Amino acid sequence: MGTTPLRSTPELPRFAFDRRVCVAANRWGARRAVGVFFGAISRLGNGMFWYALMLVLVALDGRRGLLAAAHMAATGLAALLLYRLLKRHTRRPRPFRACPGVIAHVPPLDEFSFPSGHTLQAMGFTVVALAWYPLLAPLLLTFTALVAASRVILGLHYPSDVLAAIGIGGALGAASLWLVHGIITFA
Repeated sequence: MGTTPLRSTPELPRFAFDRRVCVAANRWGARRAVGVFFGAISRLGNGMFWYALMLVLVALDGRRGLLAAAHMAATGLAALLLYRLLKRHTRRPRPFRACPGVIAHVPPLDEFSFPSGHTLQAMGFTVVALAWYPLLAPLLLTFTALVAASRVILGLHYPSDVLAAIGIGGALGAASLWLVHGIITFA
């Protein structure tokens, strides 16, 4: 009796789409100006932008700014712990390691892809900051969208990593607002 060779299982359509978008975005990031721009956005989104924003809020709005910055910092710490836990358990390889045609335009901060920590942090910070300062919406929403896009363009995340991080970060920010509101109400 002959045995038939094992066939590779076909990729599910949503994962194939995820990879196709990743490859296309990454090719666009190979253009020098695009890569430099999104590399800078990614570095700023790694904390510098958010820490600078917190300092500006304190400097311009005193005690209220300090409360907002402390709220953002606490949410950021929760986001950091959550995304590290998720990465450790999901262990999804980064696209530049698993997807032919994708290169990392900048070095990754850690080994795994899911979820995007930059995007998760950006969403958490943005939700909290906008609750305190809604007029910052054009700046923060634009920056957060650029951070999310940068992660795919630079070859570090799949679009699904970023979309999941948007949902997780948004939910974390909303939970933080609910918790802080509860503390203030009962204090």
